[in-house]
Amino acid sequence: MDGITKIYDNNIGISFHWKENDSNLVQLIFRDTGFHLTEQEIELFLDKVTDSKLQKNCATCSKGKDCRSILLQTPSNKVSMAVSSIELWQIDDLLKGTLFQLRMNNYLNDICKN
Repeated sequence: MDGITKIYDNNIGISFHWKENDSNLVQLIFRDTGFHLTEQEIELFLDKVTDSKLQKNCATCSKGKDCRSILLQTPSNKVSMAVSSIELWQIDDLLKGTLFQLRMNNYLNDICKN
């Protein structure tokens, strides 16, 4: 983990910047999937998570909140994922925490320039 600057992490994943890359892209990893996203794409992803929260599990599902029956669209219109209700809330936290930390870091960097 020496090659990264961690932004945020939780039980499902982590967000970080690569130290050797001057890109403004954030590496976001959860489950077995990685995304390179801009701040605007993270916001779009968060909107899609909010939309997915409106989906309900099947009434007769025996797996309950662990059932991966929720379809989560991603910022790429070619990729969607099947997630559980629990995973959806954890992804929501990961995205919100990442955005909060990015904005806080930008704010502090602006203040420190003066």
